[in-house]
Amino acid sequence: MEKIRNFCIIAHIDHGKSTLADRLLEFTKTVNERQMHAQVLDSMELEQERGITIKSHAIQMDYVHDGEPYKLNLIDTPGHVDFSYEVSRSIAACEGALLIIDATQGIQAQTISNLYLAIEHDLEIIPVLNKMDLPNAMPEVVEDQIIDLIGCDREDIIRASGKTGEGVQEILDHIIYKIPHPKGDPKAPLQALIFDSVFNSFRGIIAYFKIQNGEIRKKDLVKFVATGKQYDADEVGVLKLGLQPRDVLGPGDVGYIISGIKTAKEVKVGDTITHVENPCDKAIEGFEEVKPMVFAGVYPIDADDYEDLRAAMDKLQLNDASLTFEPESSAALGFGFRCGFLGLLHMEIIQERLEREFDMNVITTVPNVSYKAHLTDGSELTVYNPSGMPASTTVDEIDEPYIRANIITASEFIGPVMTLCLDKRGELVSQNYLTSERAELVFNLPLGEIVFDFYDKLKSISKGYASFDYHMSGFKPAKLVRLDILLNGEMVDALSTLIHFDNAYPFGRRMCEKLKELIPRQQFDIAIQAAIGAKIIARETVKAVRKDVTAKCYGGDITRKRKLLEKQKKGKKRMKQVGNVEVPQKAFLAVLKLD
Repeated sequence: MEKIRNFCIIAHIDHGKSTLADRLLEFTKTVNERQMHAQVLDSMELEQERGITIKSHAIQMDYVHDGEPYKLNLIDTPGHVDFSYEVSRSIAACEGALLIIDATQGIQAQTISNLYLAIEHDLEIIPVLNKMDLPNAMPEVVEDQIIDLIGCDREDIIRASGKTGEGVQEILDHIIYKIPHPKGDPKAPLQALIFDSVFNSFRGIIAYFKIQNGEIRKKDLVKFVATGKQYDADEVGVLKLGLQPRDVLGPGDVGYIISGIKTAKEVKVGDTITHVENPCDKAIEGFEEVKPMVFAGVYPIDADDYEDLRAAMDKLQLNDASLTFEPESSAALGFGFRCGFLGLLHMEIIQERLEREFDMNVITTVPNVSYKAHLTDGSELTVYNPSGMPASTTVDEIDEPYIRANIITASEFIGPVMTLCLDKRGELVSQNYLTSERAELVFNLPLGEIVFDFYDKLKSISKGYASFDYHMSGFKPAKLVRLDILLNGEMVDALSTLIHFDNAYPFGRRMCEKLKELIPRQQFDIAIQAAIGAKIIARETVKAVRKDVTAKCYGGDITRKRKLLEKQKKGKKRMKQVGNVEVPQKAFLAVLKLD
């Protein structure tokens, strides 16, 4: 146990976590040259493509230091704010963390938030200055920032490069000297924390865990505390690049268990594994429930695929514990699911994974956030989608969720960033200068305003230099109205949105204009209306495609032309009654792009 070190890598997006992990694996000879490629831990096709980490990845490295063999368990974590839940889970399974900072960019918002997360769990922090090989690296400046933030000595900061492999030896030495070994009693009852799980179509569900106390052997009868279910441990082992079976695992080990579990619901991330014969007194604490930020409906394009979609969602949830979903139905789209995501990137990734891994074609409705409605009879109702909003006569007031946003930007962009946040109904809480060049702005913002395009706009006005991080701060009353879109008088519930009263009129008008462009022309006129309750606030008409019926009448009597036109008019009227308007998927997505 004295020879085990558990650590994770935390940093802002794109500061080079996965590349540095590659160098560590190469140096410790965990991965041979033949298996080596960029981002070797990012196993998902999607991760490779986009160059981002979505899932945390655990791997064990063997390293000999001063003639002594050590086991190093590394967990590589994602950097994007949408996947911060993954980071919190990884931190719970470690004793130390490598805090990586880009030498060209310096400290950014996510660096700070992940650092605080690690400090809360009492992890030993090793600061690493990455990308030292780049010509525009500013090591002295960034080192000053790190010293201000962590309060460490300048000698403690390791200069490294994930590209050239500089400083890797130093990092490994620091890991061994500074990170404490896991503490635990091998004789005590078994306590193992599940921090991740994956679905394997041949072997069922594989749960990844870290043992705090006790030992687990192959063929042991184990129990999952939260669900109370019992299983035989068919196989236990450690996580190398593949799975490597072992006969016994002791305290401090990070490993996996295969026990033929078929149903996704039975494995909960954050659960504790113990023995049936000698159970532990209580489960391991310190695991927070995930709080979804953004809600959207996911519906199968073909109604017969509903059950397949449910099965696919179950398997995805297993692999991504931050996805929550419950069944719902819509008049326009049939049966589907109301899903909770951590952000828009997370939603996009889930949609893409459904398509790639499970061959599911889905329609996603307009994302929105959850509101609290206080009714006149004194009760409280949580509203996840606009169609679930009770009639305005029964609602006393609506509370909307607010976030505390930390924005770090270069001082020249403070003006535009402030303007953007104030346009989004934000309130400035504080503003302080980290250096003469960089400032930190703290805002209270409504979550509903930042869901769509806030991040993109922030990046574009700050030329990519502003970094953004947020956490929930609570609910505040707001003047919200439900904006409905009607097509030929029929409400399309998937396009309904809850919006602040001041923004409703311009938004409704832009919506109608956008839909006019996107909805294909039919044989009859289509009226597109935006309405608040019974009041129509905007209208556009998609004109009918008309055949020129009077073309064959040249000269002659006007009544003949009129008769033909009347006949056409009747036909159009009849068509309008029976025809229905197909709303293309593009229309649902266009709502997000409204400026």
